[in-house]
Amino acid sequence: MIVNKANIEAIFISLKTSFNKAFEGAPSFWPDVAMKVPSSTKQNDYPWFDRFPKMRKWVGDKHLKSLKAYKYTIVNDDFEATVEVDRNDIEDDTLGMYGPMAQEAGFSSKQLPDEIVVDLIKGSFENECFDGQYFCDVDHEVTNENGDVSSVSNKLTAALSCATLALAEASLGAAMTAMESFTDNEGRPLGLIGDTLVVGPRNRATATVLKNNDKLEDGKPNPYKDTIKKIVVLPWLGTSTAWFWLCTTRPVKPFVYQERKAPVFVSQTNMEADDVFMRRKYKFGAEARGAGGYGFWQLCVGSTGAG
Repeated sequence: MIVNKANIEAIFISLKTSFNKAFEGAPSFWPDVAMKVPSSTKQNDYPWFDRFPKMRKWVGDKHLKSLKAYKYTIVNDDFEATVEVDRNDIEDDTLGMYGPMAQEAGFSSKQLPDEIVVDLIKGSFENECFDGQYFCDVDHEVTNENGDVSSVSNKLTAALSCATLALAEASLGAAMTAMESFTDNEGRPLGLIGDTLVVGPRNRATATVLKNNDKLEDGKPNPYKDTIKKIVVLPWLGTSTAWFWLCTTRPVKPFVYQERKAPVFVSQTNMEADDVFMRRKYKFGAEARGAGGYGFWQLCVGSTGAG
């Protein structure tokens, strides 16, 4: 093939088309558990408050209560995936390998938010959320209507189990009870009902039994059948025993995907560029900017599964 401007442009238009088709067709789970927050600068500040907004009966003057605000900042990161195209491959018409590489770049770009959210989930026991505690921790502070402070836990250690009724109650049952017991800073129940169970491949079968089977392995009726609306299996968790019970039905989700710049196809096709002159290399790939963070800890109960 003759290396000229028209041919170079045609090649990279084709690569961009392959990228976009793969991007559109790639699966993605993050919208199930995270909310997308647009970003227009290098970072976003989230002034999370110490309780959910909640209606109360209006008698007399409106009830004014000073809320404790927490400054929580998520700083955007840069992401890229770049492939070099050798000019000799263009001259020799050996470009077949670059199409799949463009498709893989598109696939990977679509799953970038997934990877960001997975890192948040995996780090739930060691990354801080808005109140300065680990997202899944044993001592989140909650103040009641009398000003008394108590520690509330959204962290378990029980292994997810469907072996017996007792073990199922000590794992999934305990997570459900904990979430449904969370209150605001006036002692009123938040009314949170979990709906999504997040597991790794190791817990796939157990999660499926708890969601679908009439009976547990010990023959006892399964009280959790149909209470799990969705199972999310994350290959990235590998052999981890950790599992998470989430409430994803509220406007605020447990996790935040902050998007500064959505993944886009980029290319360097200038025939006069230094890399072309010195090294015979054109380039294409993807660029994005974004980050992840945590929403309200009350929307998640996580277990290390360590027993």
